[in-house]
Amino acid sequence: METLEQFVENLWIIDTHEHLVPENGRVNAKADPLQTFLLQYASSDLISAGLKVEDYAVIMNSSTPIEERWAALEPFWEKASNTGYFDALRVAAKDLYGVDDINAKTIKRLKEKMEETNKIGLYKWVLKDKAKIKLSILDPINDNIEVDRSLFAPVVRLEDFIMLRSREDVKMVSVATQTPIHSLRDLERAIENRVAGILDKIIGFKIALAYKRSIYFDKVTSSEAERVLNKILGSKETFHRYTRPDGARVTVPDEISIEEGKPLQDYMVHKMIQLAGKYSLPVQVHTGIQEGNLNNPSNSNPLLLANLLMEYSEVRFDIFHGSYPYTKEIATLCKNLPNVYVDLCWLHVISPFSARDVLRDLLDTVPANKIFGFGGDYKFVEGTYGHSRIARRNIIKVLEEKVQEGRFSEERAKKIASMILHDNVVEVFKRMKM
Repeated sequence: METLEQFVENLWIIDTHEHLVPENGRVNAKADPLQTFLLQYASSDLISAGLKVEDYAVIMNSSTPIEERWAALEPFWEKASNTGYFDALRVAAKDLYGVDDINAKTIKRLKEKMEETNKIGLYKWVLKDKAKIKLSILDPINDNIEVDRSLFAPVVRLEDFIMLRSREDVKMVSVATQTPIHSLRDLERAIENRVAGILDKIIGFKIALAYKRSIYFDKVTSSEAERVLNKILGSKETFHRYTRPDGARVTVPDEISIEEGKPLQDYMVHKMIQLAGKYSLPVQVHTGIQEGNLNNPSNSNPLLLANLLMEYSEVRFDIFHGSYPYTKEIATLCKNLPNVYVDLCWLHVISPFSARDVLRDLLDTVPANKIFGFGGDYKFVEGTYGHSRIARRNIIKVLEEKVQEGRFSEERAKKIASMILHDNVVEVFKRMKM
């Protein structure tokens, strides 16, 4: 009979969240471990540790020999590589490329090994053959939903319809949807047309606005929203020019501020949620810590969503990242509201310890069918693999503890592992095809 550890290791899982670039784009680019591995996450910790942004740009320039770039990077790597972000990179380097550590002695060999595998089939090899990921929910950021359906199922953000700030923005939406926009009702018709046109290709929506503004979406009247849209439509269609600090002269459209646009943004988010209800589409929402540096985490407290979650009780909300550091807040919402699910995507590399701690707490607090255990949240496939290994280790450790405590039998622990890594996602994302 399989042990609990063997069961979790052999389980085919669903990955709730990825940003992976199309495979042909990946394999047509030079294989470069620094350019790939520092594309996100680890780079943020390096900058937090003191690496200057201009030096980061030099390190990412693949035209310079990798040994020279490593020499510039190494002091900051030593300062920052204790974090979970770097753990995922080391796991991937070892398991995928046979490189035990990432350092001055191994970086050239890692590059050579990556070059050997940098060909079509890379994604299948990593995601299916190595990581045992049955399907990944893809958030392509640019809403490109033409994906490899054997590997991915996409969601869309629809931010083009929400974050309108200039006449140029409105014109782009109008052209893309072939819908003349002269009123709020026209804008609503445009988003309706967009969703209807892609309904057979998507499995849900995504809200990632915490990177730009608060995720409190007020219930505004149509007249308040239309007032903002009219201001945009009545603005100058001409562009103004300004000189950047580097001396370059650029031309940008006249636009309103994000704060000025909030009533229209709020109205359109509610409209999007209403469409989610109409078509039984789950909504994924970024909460908690944001990627990068100099973000405002107070914008992303999940309690800011309470009015939205309660009003649209017919819509299922997949709340991301365990809302770290607001983990108790999301547990409370999830415990109280039947339509709210907590997703640990990204969390196992944000802090492996905190991910275990959050899962322990959730298993004592929240019904097990409301927990999604893993989402890679990477732009490069090695990150997804490394993260998946850390997530499996974490889940095994927490469930083994629950068995040892007498909270669960081993069979119950196996069932919960299957639920949080596979079954729950399939139950919520009903349009997913595998």
